[in-house]
Amino acid sequence: MNDHETGLTSYVLRLTDTLIRQGAKKAVISPGSRSTPLAYAFTNSKDMQTYMHTDERSAAFYALGLVKATGQPVVLLCTSGTAASNYHPAITEAFYARLPLIVITADRPHELREVGAPQAIDQIRMFGEHVKDSVDFPIPENREDILRYMEQRAVRLLSVAKTAPQGPVHLNVPFREPLLIDLQATAPASRFQQQVVGKLAVTEEMKAVLETSVTQSKKGILVMGEQATTLDKERFWQFAKALQWPVLCDPLSNLRSQVPADCDDLCIDQYDALLKSEVFAENMRPDCVIRFGPQPISKPLLLFLKKTCPETYIVVDDSPNYRDPIGLTTHHLQVSAASIWQQVSVPRERTEYTKQWAKANQISTDVMNEDQHFQQDEGHFVRQFIANLPDGSDVVCSSSMPIRDLDTHFKKTNRDISLFCNRGTNGIDGVVSTALGIQEGRKRTTYLLIGDLAFLHDVNGLIISRLQQTDLTIVLINNNGGGIFSYLPQASIEHHYEQLFGTPTNLTFHPIAAMYEAQYDAVDTTQAFEQAMQTDKTANLRIIEVATVRADNVEAHRSVWREIAKRVERIDD
Repeated sequence: MNDHETGLTSYVLRLTDTLIRQGAKKAVISPGSRSTPLAYAFTNSKDMQTYMHTDERSAAFYALGLVKATGQPVVLLCTSGTAASNYHPAITEAFYARLPLIVITADRPHELREVGAPQAIDQIRMFGEHVKDSVDFPIPENREDILRYMEQRAVRLLSVAKTAPQGPVHLNVPFREPLLIDLQATAPASRFQQQVVGKLAVTEEMKAVLETSVTQSKKGILVMGEQATTLDKERFWQFAKALQWPVLCDPLSNLRSQVPADCDDLCIDQYDALLKSEVFAENMRPDCVIRFGPQPISKPLLLFLKKTCPETYIVVDDSPNYRDPIGLTTHHLQVSAASIWQQVSVPRERTEYTKQWAKANQISTDVMNEDQHFQQDEGHFVRQFIANLPDGSDVVCSSSMPIRDLDTHFKKTNRDISLFCNRGTNGIDGVVSTALGIQEGRKRTTYLLIGDLAFLHDVNGLIISRLQQTDLTIVLINNNGGGIFSYLPQASIEHHYEQLFGTPTNLTFHPIAAMYEAQYDAVDTTQAFEQAMQTDKTANLRIIEVATVRADNVEAHRSVWREIAKRVERIDD
């Protein structure tokens, strides 16, 4: 080997080894010339699992899905130029969703920057404030001091990505031609040996804050936002059972599934519908709220908390950048939620307030179980979808209506079903790719509930099904446009509404299913949908397209909300 090849080989092998030892053992690669050295090094490593994706935008969301599924950092690798620009939407989502995405952009050497060279753009800190840290690495050389600098910098970047609040980091790595490495070489010995990271501990002061707040409260609630897949449900419910407060469980908390029998009435899953009643909301004003995780999806809950402004509002968040979109926090406990559940117990007797929440929740559940309120509308299809989910399955959904329909209809159950959604920025892009990444990372039966516009945003995500094994059923709700806008004030102004917000495309998706050799069903009745859900899956990729009418869906939702309000407002009659 010449000096250049030796230096390049040592550099990329040492970087690969460093990433692996820091926990980044999966890499999503998009093809390109300038990233050749690292692509070869990753793929040739027995300890790095690699995935190929030809579309960088979808590749980034696929990697994001892998991070969600595994809880571990995942590497993204692309060539120079606008290939890197396509990563930005997923990086933004990862930043706000607190996901450790390790973004590596290959680059031209310094002498080819800003001189008109092809595929050369300014990549230095190109992702701005949407990454936690960004470093322009040195050109590979056959020098030990360069290898040590690169190794130490990579370790620090991985540590930053994994430290609360977790988030993406950016490694910009320039390479000179020639770009080939020696695949028979071994990585040079690492100077860096080990990184040991301590954990935030629950202090006596934190315990005192919780104990005092709980003891003084007469109307307390627990609010559970999105939780990690590593959530210890058993430990949490032991904490909740001792407290005896109502637990308002966001669907992404995944606390609506596998609910212990002796905690079933503490699990409040109908708060979104209940809090649409102004009378009920006024009667149930809390004096103390303890929230774990981000603010839940439900807008009625957000408005309820904002209006009531509880005297004590405790946010448990292991980041100093605690999340509070409504500015109510009175106490921030900077520690992991699991630490609180393991080390704090404040036993209380069940109050009348908790009993009222449980009673109202059952009234709302009874209404939601009555078939006459749902007649071929989207809610009816979603109810059937949930009923037919097998035990041990995962559901990924897009933002807008699908997650709200799941919030409405996914009721507590003893089945093992986990829900996922990109709620860092609440966008509808990249959802197909995220679902495929989650399925690959968890290896469970996986369903994607998605609308037609969100599906169109990421049709390219299906490309990966041609490059590797996949297992995904897509339930595509086709209401010919943006369904969620029908619930907003814009819908009351008929002039230009369809052009600006409804945006009907008049598309059906059988040709896309055919292109990817997916199993396909088109249904427009609940009977046909039921049959399709119960039919065996025969292809790696399956699409069930469900035709619905936006106007019917709006009326059905509002009708059932009125019925729930009517009954719950007579709760003491």
